[in-house]
Amino acid sequence: MKILITGVAGFIGFHLATRLLAEGNQVYGIDNLNSYYDVSLKKARLEQLLPYSKFTFNYLDISDRLLVTELFQEHNFDCVVHLAAQAGVRYSLQNPHAYVDSNLVGFTNILEGCRHGQIKHLVFASSSSVYGANTKVPFAVSDNVDRPVSLYAATKKANELMAHAYSHLYQMPITGLRFFTVYGPWGRPDMAYFKFVRAIDEGRPIDVYNFGKMKRDFTYIDDVIEGVTRIIAKNPQGSLNQPPYKIYNLGNNNPVELNQFIDTIEITMGKSAQKNLLPMQPGDVVSTYADVDELMADVGFKPTTSIAQGIEKFVNWYQLYYSSTPIGEKQLVTNELATVA
Repeated sequence: MKILITGVAGFIGFHLATRLLAEGNQVYGIDNLNSYYDVSLKKARLEQLLPYSKFTFNYLDISDRLLVTELFQEHNFDCVVHLAAQAGVRYSLQNPHAYVDSNLVGFTNILEGCRHGQIKHLVFASSSSVYGANTKVPFAVSDNVDRPVSLYAATKKANELMAHAYSHLYQMPITGLRFFTVYGPWGRPDMAYFKFVRAIDEGRPIDVYNFGKMKRDFTYIDDVIEGVTRIIAKNPQGSLNQPPYKIYNLGNNNPVELNQFIDTIEITMGKSAQKNLLPMQPGDVVSTYADVDELMADVGFKPTTSIAQGIEKFVNWYQLYYSSTPIGEKQLVTNELATVA
């Protein structure tokens, strides 16, 4: 298959590309390498992908309508996995226009490209954030999600509505994935687990919001990639009254309290955290918990990696990647990381 991955230098995009290339697929990746977090990490991920003969990278911003149009005119993709987006709940309070440009304008450009390119299957990233202020747990895809508590969540809900409209109007097979707190090697430095490990490693205090009483359905990256690859191969089927459109939760189905999560990091690193206990932040939710029954029923898979296993793998990667290695030997370390990931 020839698969387009948007946001290929991102955390999930990089891991997905690695898996699909290893399986012999042709992967065309695009990314604008924005500076929301460390660009050198994004470039290091790309360095792992470039040796694959079936990988092509193009620097491209999905908010540029002309460039996206040209991309789909020049290439015949079998499938598109749309992962590019402005991420982060708290950052949406500081820079809302970034979310409009990428998550709304950019997503429209991708939908139009898929429509005119007659793409066989569009898989796009949504988020557990769409559940917002919901109190019923576990969160099921059939639940009402009309109460977002951040602009980021609102844009992801808008993506689901936009995708449904395109699927209905043009009979486009589209699948949306609500990711639940994905973590693991090569992860995002803006995520809490990454910040915790870095601060503990450097002997700095960590900010613990809601006094550590929040729960998250932490989902290890390998489990996420297994779910995504199975979903790519399963085009949603429409009917007389329903478009070929589907939404899945991709979560661990096992929420963990933040204090317990931090305890696991401390045990793994053999160091204690200095905790700066703080109240809940605007845009945050108390708990996330994925109902994955539909995922299991349709693709026969649910995440299985425990927090202890996942944190150990992340810490091992972190310590290797950020080791005090001379610059001249950095490439050797980077090459070793492929075995950790």
